[in-house]
Amino acid sequence: MFWIPAFFGLAFPFIFILNLIFTLFWLIQFKRTILLGLLTVFISVPMALRYIQFSKIKKTENKTFKVVSYNSMLFDLYNWSNNKKNRQNIFNQLSEINPDILCLQEFYTSEDIDDFNNIDTLKNLLKTKYHYADYSVTLRKNDHWGVAIFSKYKIINQGKLEFKTSLNNLCIYSDIVINNDTIRVYNIHLQSISFSKEDTKFFEEVLLEKKINIELEQSKNIVRRLKRAFLKRAVQAKLVSDHMQNCKYKIILCGDFNDTPASYTYNLLTKKLKDSFIEKGNGFGRTYAGKWPKFRIDYVLHDEKLKCVEHTISSETYTDHYPISSKFILPN
Repeated sequence: MFWIPAFFGLAFPFIFILNLIFTLFWLIQFKRTILLGLLTVFISVPMALRYIQFSKIKKTENKTFKVVSYNSMLFDLYNWSNNKKNRQNIFNQLSEINPDILCLQEFYTSEDIDDFNNIDTLKNLLKTKYHYADYSVTLRKNDHWGVAIFSKYKIINQGKLEFKTSLNNLCIYSDIVINNDTIRVYNIHLQSISFSKEDTKFFEEVLLEKKINIELEQSKNIVRRLKRAFLKRAVQAKLVSDHMQNCKYKIILCGDFNDTPASYTYNLLTKKLKDSFIEKGNGFGRTYAGKWPKFRIDYVLHDEKLKCVEHTISSETYTDHYPISSKFILPN
């Protein structure tokens, strides 16, 4: 309803650091305004801990299952990396991670081209007997773009939530039986900002200080794109949140939110779910591998009845997102 605060949420890490600098300056100067700085920092710490964590991983003898979320960038279908080995590198990395449940965004598969029948490739490679994929775009009847869930455990039910606001975004869910318990896994890909090449180039030039005088029209264009994405994600997140309210199973929510931990989207979807990064993450939680924004926009959220014992963000990626992994223990 009111989108302007979303820009401050996007800029939160910079605002927090600026407050720290002012607070240290006032401390050195012995000024009373340090009280304002300390209060601001104190209020902001819980939000800052959504960006950086220091957790110790404890070994457990209980049986765990691993959930992985990854924006696969169509397995480099269009050879954006200019490296023909990149697709195989993506598969090799997923094989090393060895997920029990894998949620993929920007998923592509072809029933006509053997080399790009990614469903069969992943099922054989990861030994994931079960899968559910749904698509927002299908061309030539056999080429599909969408999202997918692969599982070593049996899928007994599945469905999707369509986002009518975009062709590239979708939410699917699968009810998966694990050790005689049923978990509902949601996989979502929310509205992206969709910066153009000109916008990206503009950011690069500003960051490199090639443009001291910021072009007004280009800045307005970026603001318009951000505003549109904020509003569309709000509608999509509300749809997912409402659907989860009627779920009788324990929930794991994975996906590319295209939004930061200081966003309306994140706050809405974490109302009744825990963030596995906050539970067991370590270091600065960057999941986007592009040049901007260098923050955490991919998540694995979980029901409070599930215990997260490990959360890792891969240090290497072959797409514009890093794979994220969470290990869980089912309650006795």
